Amino acid sequence: MLDGMETDSGLKEKMAGLPAAPDVGAVGNIEVSVVIPCLNEANSVGICVSKAMQAFRASGLRGEVIVADNGSTDGSIEIAEKLGARVVRVEARGYGSALRAGITAARGAFIVMGDADDSYDFSEVPRFVEKWRQGHDVVMGNRFRGEIKPGAMPWHHKYVGNPVLSTFLNLLFRAGIGDSHCGMRGFTRAVYEQMDLRSTGMEFASEFVIKATQLGANMSEIPITLWPDKRGRPPHLRSFRDGWRHLRFMLLYAPNWLFLLPGLAFMLLGLAIVFWLLPGPRWITPRIGLDLHTMIFGVIFTLLGAQILSIGAFAKVFSYSERFDRRGTVSLKRVLKRVTLESGLALGGFLFLAGLAGCAWITWLWVASGFGPLAQIRQVLFWAMWMFLGLQIIFSSFFLSMLGISRGTYIGDYDLK
Repeated sequence: MLDGMETDSGLKEKMAGLPAAPDVGAVGNIEVSVVIPCLNEANSVGICVSKAMQAFRASGLRGEVIVADNGSTDGSIEIAEKLGARVVRVEARGYGSALRAGITAARGAFIVMGDADDSYDFSEVPRFVEKWRQGHDVVMGNRFRGEIKPGAMPWHHKYVGNPVLSTFLNLLFRAGIGDSHCGMRGFTRAVYEQMDLRSTGMEFASEFVIKATQLGANMSEIPITLWPDKRGRPPHLRSFRDGWRHLRFMLLYAPNWLFLLPGLAFMLLGLAIVFWLLPGPRWITPRIGLDLHTMIFGVIFTLLGAQILSIGAFAKVFSYSERFDRRGTVSLKRVLKRVTLESGLALGGFLFLAGLAGCAWITWLWVASGFGPLAQIRQVLFWAMWMFLGLQIIFSSFFLSMLGISRGTYIGDYDLK
């Protein structure tokens, strides 16, 4: 038997005892769509579809189940269709790709997503719908406030991975979500269409929460139970690879934390070292002193910090123009109207000329001494730092201007779209 393939007899055995597809949502508009991403889940996808259908019947909901299939070869498609699910075939691989395609095909005003391995109980769909009817745009499941059955989650996911990633996401974006990577969540079609989600992999879960937070969506959590999966094969999730992808994604969406704060810290530290050592050596103890070598590091830190701040400015303009960050558009407009190309050139030009004048003065003193030993090393470092910093600001201002024009976001006459 080929890898991932199901024999005809094996498939018939799995489908033999399945009930006929119920007529759910055949009349009237669809209220709720359950979207289930699937890749070779023949052991469990039927259970998930059946639970969702039964939940619709028990609660009187007009609903549909959509299985977004990512290339199954084990009979998952046939099982889902027999039970009444609408199967959407998704060629682009990835968890995010499957979900995006399934959600696009959904017809309900409210959408509930969950995995096809029966680790989430789709009979809980009415609880998500109840929260929606109370006025919430996004309803997140929270496994830690509910229950995690023995064997349902590896210890490093339970005590390290999920808590750490949720803490980072809340720190960077102030989401206030206790279980930001729970795979079962509900949301309105209206808020989803505003998110402009782009992830194709597992980081879809992080992007979803980040975008919902940036939009100011009314979010809530409900405790749910996580059950041991019934997939009968190794999971698609790769702990460290996918964990890094989540963390990387969060950092790329947070230029303030990734660039601006580290850059400012480096620059302030460097300037403090330079000014502290400019008058002369400093003795921490009678045997430990800091001198020129430390001052050189201070200059390096200052220039490095300025470079990181410049990259952060580029990233801010790019992130706003590409709708990565929707919260600070008004403040960015205000800053860019004041910090124009001309003001950047003026500041950079002043620092460059001041540094050049200082270096020229030191050079004149050295020439006047007959090219003897150069005693003003501290002054050379000090003035050269300002000269290089001025050049950096000049060229960064030009690039920021070019970036803004190309994105239609910059230089007074241009506004963020």
